[in-house]
Amino acid sequence: MVVDYVLIVLAAALVVVGLVGCFLPVIPGPPLSWVGLLLAYFTNFVNFDWSLLLWTGIATLVVVILDYVMPVWVTRKMGGTKRGVWGSAIGLVVGLFVFPPLGIIVGPFVGAFIGELTARDKSNNPLLSATGSFIGFLVGTGLKFAVSGYIAYRFTVEVFFR
Repeated sequence: MVVDYVLIVLAAALVVVGLVGCFLPVIPGPPLSWVGLLLAYFTNFVNFDWSLLLWTGIATLVVVILDYVMPVWVTRKMGGTKRGVWGSAIGLVVGLFVFPPLGIIVGPFVGAFIGELTARDKSNNPLLSATGSFIGFLVGTGLKFAVSGYIAYRFTVEVFFR
């Protein structure tokens, strides 16, 4: 019984850190949320079917893959470079600490713009590329938050309202 309490506290911490990780590129948000759900499954506090773990696991895997592909794909479609993508990620981290919470939105755009300005390819439009990187970042972050948010919702319902 003590093990159940330890697992559920650890699971709750992972779900919360997973939600935060949707916005911080160094923390793998959805995988941590999913592991939290998995830990909760092995306790006596929850009573959900294994299919929930399967479908949320598949959604987590798809979102993790899309999170890496989407910003690059959108940036490339809008004429961007790798420096723009890297600038977007660096801008997110800097923006988060320099002027939160607005930095989460402004940082990736400014970082991508600076990254594109420093790129060797002078034929690209830095503003268009930065916009593409920003859109890709927003789509990836939104997908991660949707999956982690759903996992957090199911975790909360199963632990506290059953």
